[in-house]
Amino acid sequence: MAQLWALQARAQTRLGLAHCWEFGFILSSSSRPNHLPVFFNSAAEPYMDPPRILLCGDVLGRLNQLSKRVSSVNKSTGPFDAVLCVGQFFPDSSDRLDELLDYIEGRSQIPLPTYFIGDYGIGAPKVLLVASKDSANRGFKLDGLKICHNLYWLKGSGKFTLHGLSVAYLSGRHSLESQQFGTYNQDDVDVLRALAEEPGIVDLFLTYPLLSVTSDAPPGISDSSGTDSTISELVAEIKPRYHIAGTKGLFYAREPYSNDEAVHVTRFLGLAPVGNKDKQKFIHAISPTPASAMSSAEICTRPPNTSLSPYTFVGKTAHAKETEKRPSNSVSDTQYWRYDVSQKRRRHDDGGREKLCFKFTSSGSCSRGEKCNFQHDIDARDQYSRGVCFDFINKGKCERGSDCNFKHSLANEGESFPEGRPRSGNATTNRLKDCWFCLSSPNVDSHLILSIGESYYCALAKGPLVKDHVLIIPIEHFPNTFSLAPEVEIELGRLKNALKMYFKSQGKEVIFYEWVFKHGTHANLQAIPIPLSKASAVQDHFCSAADKLGFQFAAMKNNGNSEGRKLLRTQFDRKLSFFYVELPDGTILSHPVEENEKFPVQFGREVLADLLNMTDRADWRNCKLSQEDETKMVEGFKKQFEEFDPTS
Repeated sequence: MAQLWALQARAQTRLGLAHCWEFGFILSSSSRPNHLPVFFNSAAEPYMDPPRILLCGDVLGRLNQLSKRVSSVNKSTGPFDAVLCVGQFFPDSSDRLDELLDYIEGRSQIPLPTYFIGDYGIGAPKVLLVASKDSANRGFKLDGLKICHNLYWLKGSGKFTLHGLSVAYLSGRHSLESQQFGTYNQDDVDVLRALAEEPGIVDLFLTYPLLSVTSDAPPGISDSSGTDSTISELVAEIKPRYHIAGTKGLFYAREPYSNDEAVHVTRFLGLAPVGNKDKQKFIHAISPTPASAMSSAEICTRPPNTSLSPYTFVGKTAHAKETEKRPSNSVSDTQYWRYDVSQKRRRHDDGGREKLCFKFTSSGSCSRGEKCNFQHDIDARDQYSRGVCFDFINKGKCERGSDCNFKHSLANEGESFPEGRPRSGNATTNRLKDCWFCLSSPNVDSHLILSIGESYYCALAKGPLVKDHVLIIPIEHFPNTFSLAPEVEIELGRLKNALKMYFKSQGKEVIFYEWVFKHGTHANLQAIPIPLSKASAVQDHFCSAADKLGFQFAAMKNNGNSEGRKLLRTQFDRKLSFFYVELPDGTILSHPVEENEKFPVQFGREVLADLLNMTDRADWRNCKLSQEDETKMVEGFKKQFEEFDPTS
């Protein structure tokens, strides 16, 4: 038995502890050995066994049959932590209403904590209305409104943590009409799209109905009837590790598929209804390790049968059809969401003025570029990055009032935008003129520029720590390198690789670090060469400096420039600042900086100055050179770097 557990542990580790039960290792609690394996996350912190979850399809009010099956499985192969139900939960006929009410009213007991979406069917309005009025269920209860003992309703849409797992959900069926129960609306979709922008990986995504997932799916699944293009778009944006949905009377487990702009794969599981006549599987067990507790290597693992995402084409096709139907002057586009996409809101916009693009304002980039129907305002982007509410920037007011977590006044200013619109024009122009790093600014030190690409340029650092201290800087005004569009990462990777090869030819390694400050002005990624003899001591030096400041770095192994930064992007929270450093062996150390945390602005430089025994050069202001000396250094660097420069 111990050998079997060791084999299971290896299988779990190889697959990111995600789908180990497919090997058939289903052991009861009584058969577990005392020496359970202990796993570690990227920060080397131990955690307990992965949670054990039962997934169930449409219940249709058959709670007796569900409870009997759950109890049986829990006794034979448990214990399990929770049951997640997708599809229609309530009866589709009145003859099973009494069975449902036995549990709701306490005459029968549900054996395990059970969470459900699909809030429609016979008896749903009456039961859910009572639950909604319960004082214990008031407020934002994203982790479920309690219906009765061990039964929780996941209302609308949201995301919560269940035994360490990040769970997102969309309850009900799509409807253009406003209904209290049984349907989801555009606001519910907007919430999920906003959550998709947050850092971290969603472990489980619960939806209904099913959408077309592959042309190879069994009959009844691959057809287009009963599908929902909105869900395909959400899945493509959220990129969950598991997508669980009700099917049209069938069980279907699709092969894993890769995601655009994400390093992890997604597994789709479609479940049949409880008590279906065709004996299709309606309950399925998984034991996934939370992504937050996995190493970067585990997250990046791709099984041999991994395929391309089925939603890329589905989403593009749906969008193309939508475009064909849409009038040429329409601005509705489901991919560009929240306040800048709602036709209803725009119909009630009495001013008819141009709105801001939320995508650009929140992230600093918009893939539609000049074709976007909304304004790309850099000044508004800067205010948003300083914590100002988007509604306030866009409309001059916020309907959420005190419930809003953002500021309702301009950062560093105490006045509202005139006529509900942000100031641009002169305010933006003046700010860009004052920026040291904007190529369009008259204040830029052009004599320090080493090379210029499409989206980035390289320059010698002013007051360099060492002779060839280089900065990689976005050409446009962005507060950090993660605010640029993901596709620009290719160019950044080429510049970094070129610098690595250049310094390697000189017998040196290079350290990259960036201080991602949420109130930052213009991004700059520092590249500092160090002797090969010092490379092995860099990580210990940074970790020792962190200990003195009272924090520990999270460490991840970078399998390449793009993979490491993709993982950093998933952890990027625009509400927080963070520092990261890329070491010569591929390790990335990162630390989120809390609002009131005292974190040295020159932390990276100070650590490397100490490593190189140059503590007197820790402050760049002590290292200023004359323009003549700077020019000589730049000319010397450019001559030697020319053969490596990807912009040449």
